Amino acid sequence: MKFGEAFMEYLHNERERYSVLEKCSHVEYKRFKKVLKTCQTCKDEDEAAAVASSRQNNQNQISCQCQSCPVCDQTFFTELMKEASDISVCFNLRARHLLHLHVASGIQRYLLRFRQCFKYDQQAMVEEGRMLIEYATMNAVAIRKILKKYDKVHCSENGKHFKSKLRDEHVELLQSPWLIELGAFYLNLEGSDGGEFNELSSHFSCDLDATPPIMALILPDSLKIEYDLTCAICLETVFNPYALSCGHLFCKSCACSAASVYIFQGPKTADSCSKCPICRETGVYAKAVHMLELDLLLKTRCKDCWKERYNAERTETVKQTKVFWDLQAKYALY
Repeated sequence: MKFGEAFMEYLHNERERYSVLEKCSHVEYKRFKKVLKTCQTCKDEDEAAAVASSRQNNQNQISCQCQSCPVCDQTFFTELMKEASDISVCFNLRARHLLHLHVASGIQRYLLRFRQCFKYDQQAMVEEGRMLIEYATMNAVAIRKILKKYDKVHCSENGKHFKSKLRDEHVELLQSPWLIELGAFYLNLEGSDGGEFNELSSHFSCDLDATPPIMALILPDSLKIEYDLTCAICLETVFNPYALSCGHLFCKSCACSAASVYIFQGPKTADSCSKCPICRETGVYAKAVHMLELDLLLKTRCKDCWKERYNAERTETVKQTKVFWDLQAKYALY
């Protein structure tokens, strides 16, 4: 089955089963394909005209004039960016809400579930997580195929450049930290009662002994995305990880050190001028995501190492806290 048919079947099936999808944006795959089909006709006409012109001028090279086609260039990327942004916002918000229900503890978890009338039992959470993963991956693959078709029709690399723009605007679904968190969520459920959990987690794999340690996601059409779980500062597997809004992962202590804030203050308190140690983008700390599911996965699979690093971070936190309050006391005296 071609991807276009599979995508439309996915939309039909999911909208029947989950009314929530009616509130979420989707890639208008058929409409974009129709626009590109129009441009393909335009290109064919231009090539025919170019052939006729080349015969008259004894030229053998055929050039594509469709790169300036007003059908595409005025609205194509603008509309695709808007749809990608809407999808990213919907996915991130719903994934954050779902995982908050799972990792919340104590009275907070009780109040959250009471407010939802106990709707979110484990089975319901797993099913909604599955829906969100399919929502992200199917739309992400749809966008990639549209951009690939665009470049093919226009003999350009504009679609390839646009993929980079999606990453720069932080709306690339496959780079969302919440997708990594959902993967860790399913891997954390491995071994739970019921084969369905294990079947769902088969879309993800995690090899912490590899160099570098990775989490992998299998996409439709057997595509595979790998996420490097190495902190770029300490060069070890991330511990108590945070993902900056640019998508880069760091240990909490490393992120705080790079932003010149204390560990107990957290990366989100960093100055707006602080830069990501990798891409050097500013303003990426304020919306940093605390990767609690990923941290739980690391704690479960690397118990000894996790405990050792936990003790080291706690010791450093106590030390920094003492330094901080000593400074506050000195300021108060003067």
